[in-house]
Amino acid sequence: MSIRKALLIVILILIADQALKIYIKTTYALSDGFEVFSWFKFHFVENPGMAWGVEIPGQYGKLILSIFRLFAIAGIGYWMYDTVRKKAPAILTFALAFIFAGAFGNIIDSVFYGVIFEDSVGQVARMFPEQGYGTWFHGKVVDMFSFSFFPPVFNIADAAISTGVGILIVFNRKAFPKKVKEASTEVTATETEA
Repeated sequence: MSIRKALLIVILILIADQALKIYIKTTYALSDGFEVFSWFKFHFVENPGMAWGVEIPGQYGKLILSIFRLFAIAGIGYWMYDTVRKKAPAILTFALAFIFAGAFGNIIDSVFYGVIFEDSVGQVARMFPEQGYGTWFHGKVVDMFSFSFFPPVFNIADAAISTGVGILIVFNRKAFPKKVKEASTEVTATETEA
């Protein structure tokens, strides 16, 4: 897979993720939403920390998390670029593009949303107010997908990360063919020696 195709995937996921988050944030107050089916609804929540709302305690917890996310996204971005450069299997680059896009989408919320949005508690937030609800690196991630059979509320970015990781798990042998071959060769050599 070329870097252009990988970046196209990243851009499409980012646009969909941010467009939906901005729509939800500027249309609904916190905890509002609407039902699509009896088992699926849009339910606006904000996640101040990591997955499932877990937070790093302390005054600088959110800042540490946001900076860690920036380093993580740089590492994932380099890994994606390196897979293209080394002509690794397309499935690996495809999965990394999903993971990168999802992580990047949530980083945008964490870094910028505290400054560019008003608070959503009891009101519909305005974009670009005089005073945001937080500061740089202290934004909350907007989540909205709620399923009756899956308690955590999540967003497109979260789904992209999960999809990318799922692809790597399911297609592990295709994504990492050398490592799997080397491991099976070592096992065969060990069995022969015994």
